Amino acid sequence: MLPVESRLTSSDDFRACVRRGVRVGRATLVVHALRRPHPPSRAGFVVSKAVGNAVTRNRVKRRLRHLARASLSATPYPVDIVVRALPPATTGDLSGDFRDAFAAAVGRLAA
Repeated sequence: MLPVESRLTSSDDFRACVRRGVRVGRATLVVHALRRPHPPSRAGFVVSKAVGNAVTRNRVKRRLRHLARASLSATPYPVDIVVRALPPATTGDLSGDFRDAFAAAVGRLAA
C-alpha cells in the first residue's frame, strides 16, 4: 500500500503529469512521469474497464501499487508518475514492463 502522501489524488495532478511529462509505453502499460520540485514522489493509476471486470482491475491496480512503491523510493529526485494499464496487463509481463518503462521515464527526465 502506498502512503497517503505518495498518492496522486487530484485530477489536476493527473492532467499535469500526462500533458507535461514524458511518456514511455510498453505492451501492458504506459508510464507518464513528471519531475517534482519537492518530495515525496507520488503515483497514480488508471485502469479502465477495457482491462476487465472489477476483480481483474483491482488485481492489476494492487500489483501496480506494489511495483510503484518499491520503485518510487529508488528515484534520485522526486517525480509524479501516472501508470495507465492496457488490456494485456492481465496476461502479460506486468512487472517487467513496469520496471523497464519506469527506468526509461526516469532516465528521460534526468537528461
